[in-house]
Amino acid sequence: MTEVTDAPHHLLSLVPKAEAKQSMKDFKSDQEVRWCPGCGDYAVLAAVQGFMPELGLARENIVFVSGIGCSSRFPYYMNTYGMHSIHGRAPAIATGLASSRRDLSVWVVTGDGDALSIGGNHLIHALRRNVNLKILLFNNRIYGLTKGQYSPTSEVGKITKSTPMGSLDAPFNPVSLALGAEATFVARTIDSDRKHLTEVLRQAADHPGTALVEIYQNCNIFNDGAFDALKDQEQAREAVIRLEHGRPIRFGTDDTKGVTRNPDTGDLEVITVTPDNEHRVLTHDAHATSPTTAFALSRLADPDTLHHTPIGVFRDTTRPVYDTLMADQLDRAIDQKGKGDLATLLAGNDTWTVVG
Repeated sequence: MTEVTDAPHHLLSLVPKAEAKQSMKDFKSDQEVRWCPGCGDYAVLAAVQGFMPELGLARENIVFVSGIGCSSRFPYYMNTYGMHSIHGRAPAIATGLASSRRDLSVWVVTGDGDALSIGGNHLIHALRRNVNLKILLFNNRIYGLTKGQYSPTSEVGKITKSTPMGSLDAPFNPVSLALGAEATFVARTIDSDRKHLTEVLRQAADHPGTALVEIYQNCNIFNDGAFDALKDQEQAREAVIRLEHGRPIRFGTDDTKGVTRNPDTGDLEVITVTPDNEHRVLTHDAHATSPTTAFALSRLADPDTLHHTPIGVFRDTTRPVYDTLMADQLDRAIDQKGKGDLATLLAGNDTWTVVG
């Protein structure tokens, strides 16, 4: 196996390098892309296909695993290996694959319904274990494939086919959920912002361990315009807070607004920046050991109005990767006891004979 010496991070050194330079075309499969015209999935697919050549990895050692939903058609359109698995179980299947085949670069593609409803338990455990996975969570705040029911990220009062009088459920905030599960890399981006989306993907690929990227994605059939406040050029200036590590958290026209911590409550708040209070504006630290401030930033997004919505990398920290820990443990076991014997294990001390 040829090692990748210039791959984005040390874990990918086990993944074979492509023998020839690749282009976006190399990652396009021969399958007809079948999403509704205008769906945000097209933009995400193009961004991923355009970004993949930068990794310089052999396509046969890249795997996309999906669950069920519109976004889960993704593996068909990538000219890599892939698996269209079962509802909510993509993180579990990908965990087994990444742990047993460290020579693979494993990506999970899932939606807000697939990941946060039936798949919620699998998602949080993949995050807390810090498996070497890259998870792309497409969030359109609706069930698109099954024709428009409310999802775990739909806002309270959302009128859908399954909630004709309005949803009663408080929505999940995927970024908050991931940070609460101790994820080491958590980010948010927008389907229509190709430059930002690609940059976030680069940073996710560079991260050793689990990286979760929430992608606000438009469903123009069942939830059209859900993120217009973040996409309209004028509104976005006042609504979108772009997080950049090491830079003051400022936004608005001419950076007239900033994020600071209220000295009385400790909560984050948005202020109009003046020469007198400019020193209070927080500087974003994505590498902070504690997720406290990142979590507080994630709570700024209002699910109803999207008035103040941070995008970018909330957290990017390092801790031991599950795959590596497991491989090291197996190596130690072999060194201490030699290779295992299944027959001996099955007929070991914890067995008994039933005499009739």
